[in-house]
Amino acid sequence: MSLLPLATALGASAGLVLGLTGAGGGVLAVPLLVFGLGLSIPAAAPVALLAVGLAAALGATLGLRQHIVRYRAAGLIAACGIVTAPLGLWLSHRLPAVPLALCFAGVQALVSVRLWRGANCAEVPRARCPCRLDHATGRLHWTLPCARALAATGVLAGLLSGLLGVGGGFVIVPALRRFTDLEMNSLVATSLAVIAVVALATGGATVAGGLVDAALALPFALGTAAGLLLGRWLAPRLGGPRLQKLFAVVGLAAALALLARSHICG
Repeated sequence: MSLLPLATALGASAGLVLGLTGAGGGVLAVPLLVFGLGLSIPAAAPVALLAVGLAAALGATLGLRQHIVRYRAAGLIAACGIVTAPLGLWLSHRLPAVPLALCFAGVQALVSVRLWRGANCAEVPRARCPCRLDHATGRLHWTLPCARALAATGVLAGLLSGLLGVGGGFVIVPALRRFTDLEMNSLVATSLAVIAVVALATGGATVAGGLVDAALALPFALGTAAGLLLGRWLAPRLGGPRLQKLFAVVGLAAALALLARSHICG
């Protein structure tokens, strides 16, 4: 029973990051479960995936009510992600522990570097992005390059979701920033919609296979949902370069800790 409050608090931390940025919650959730609750990466991944998926669904619902989710783009990305996520899940249970930890640490480090660099760079005009918003209709203007870019984003996000137990927001958010001219609030809400579909679909397979410890998954998921609500409320007040740098430092520390742990355990 003593683990329940800890699992809830750890979930809230991951949800807070997800709510503030639309990305990074899943990447942070797995190290929290590994170091906070002593789970292995294969055991932590499905718990993180379910929790992040449920929290993202809540955030996406709020975005739909505000009419800021680009649901056609989210649908295409999610459809491609659902196709490749099972492959990632299959690989996660066949790769040795040390290479899997190294892969996760590498992804975490990449996310941290992107956050740090993004915090130091001003937003650049995206006049040449393939997916342009039609301000008359409020919808994206679809072209073949746009569809290709979003489909490729879904393929990569889905593969990493299944492999590492992450939502894929660290892929989706930078891709949407590069390929679309969406405002940040719409971009985050659309990312959450994709994460919800891919993570819940993949997480459902883990539940069916009996791979999830419900006693830990439920409080962690509830904490993640609560943290996401807080993060969405705080986002307009706390967003900015300093916050991005803080997440970058925390993420890099988690990556280094996973590398050290994999070396010791290996």
